Amino acid sequence: MHNVIIRNLVFRGATDDSINVQMFSHHIWIDHNDLCCGYDGLVDIKRGSSYITVSWNHVHQHTKTMLLGHDDGNAAQDTGRLKVTYHHNWFDRTPQRNPRVRFGEPVHVYNNYYVYNTDTGVACQAGAGCVVEGNYFETVEEPVTNSYAGPSGRCVARDNVLDDSGAPDCSGTVQEPSAYYGYTLDDPATVKATVTARAGVGKIG
Repeated sequence: MHNVIIRNLVFRGATDDSINVQMFSHHIWIDHNDLCCGYDGLVDIKRGSSYITVSWNHVHQHTKTMLLGHDDGNAAQDTGRLKVTYHHNWFDRTPQRNPRVRFGEPVHVYNNYYVYNTDTGVACQAGAGCVVEGNYFETVEEPVTNSYAGPSGRCVARDNVLDDSGAPDCSGTVQEPSAYYGYTLDDPATVKATVTARAGVGKIG
């Protein structure tokens, strides 16, 4: 699967993953959706998939939010792939996997709004390399970590707002996303207002 756009849809009550991208799929855009209340992951990306953007989605009322790389033992299939960008998503009271990352590099997480994530925001594991920048974390116990569970990853956290939130637990160096594409960060202080106004369905434009 490649060159696919999943946009402006509402997902409720899935009996497995709401969106599952796998088996070397590439060039996928998941944008402006509303996802909650599923059985497993809301947006899971795995098994050698790459070049995927997850943007302007509102995720809520769910625990296992987004997984990137399904298993610690899948290095042969995933290493060098799972290059994914997450930007301007609203992680709204979703306790964990916002996302949980294995093997991918660079995984770019920028200008997202996190509120009341009681376990973790971004968990970067199993050799992954994550750049987490310009996000707004509000009442998040552990906004960014590379030592959450299992083998550790590498992460760089910079220019994030930490409002009533813990400190990032990050170490190591990571490929810069700017080697793959150009981007401009929003001022992280404006991210909460921007994302809550514009993320989700019916807000494209």
